[in-house]
Amino acid sequence: MSSDRDKLPIKMLNDRLLVRVGRDDGERRSNGGILIPATAQMAKRLVWAEVVAVGPNVRAAEAEDRVLFSPDDRYEVEVQGEDLIMLRERDIHAVAAERIEASTGLYL
Repeated sequence: MSSDRDKLPIKMLNDRLLVRVGRDDGERRSNGGILIPATAQMAKRLVWAEVVAVGPNVRAAEAEDRVLFSPDDRYEVEVQGEDLIMLRERDIHAVAAERIEASTGLYL
């Protein structure tokens, strides 16, 4: 049973980011073609996610950017039936976006 309160606009505060982890972060293949299940333990593997919303004090990322973060530094939240992750700006390790100059020589 959904009410109008479930559909209220959300404003992120301070240095918070709301991100969506892609479905491709489950099973993956190694370079040799071996299927690695999502349940396989990986030591401290960082995750890429798409930024959905940012607070007014976030300087390094914007909506629709991709950010790299540690799954240990997250809080999960459900917004309008979608599972999203709340992060602080200091918990992101890298930002990938079209607007960023290609000064590092690295590309996704």
